[in-house]
Amino acid sequence: MKKILFTLSLVFVAFYGMSQAVVSGAEIKFEKETIDYGTIDQYADGHREFVFTNTGTEPLVISNAKGSCGCTVPTWPKEPIAPGQKATIKVKYATDRVGKFTKSITIQSNAVSEPTKVLRIKGDVLAKPTGAAPVNTSGAPAN
Repeated sequence: MKKILFTLSLVFVAFYGMSQAVVSGAEIKFEKETIDYGTIDQYADGHREFVFTNTGTEPLVISNAKGSCGCTVPTWPKEPIAPGQKATIKVKYATDRVGKFTKSITIQSNAVSEPTKVLRIKGDVLAKPTGAAPVNTSGAPAN
């Protein structure tokens, strides 16, 4: 009976220890995975930043970042990001295009749990008014 209890105790300790093991390697954690530009004017500043942290135990290396079309251009850090360090992925959306948009940016890295990560941007670009200044038709003098 003592041998059975001892064996069961060892099995329990082994399984408990394995469940508590720390996964080593790089990990990427974004503050936000979607950036909403809201409603913006045509030709407004299209630059935004995704802030992330390497929450892993090894340096994080981003090997590629690709926009879903030519109107969405990401730039990313080329140097390794140390464990605990924050960095940014910058995105420029071409705000000369009028209308609602939803675009994605696909990130490739050496993150252990999620080596491919998809980020999103969305918003609505309003056309800039064109033509001359409004005409005063009230007959009152202009100020």
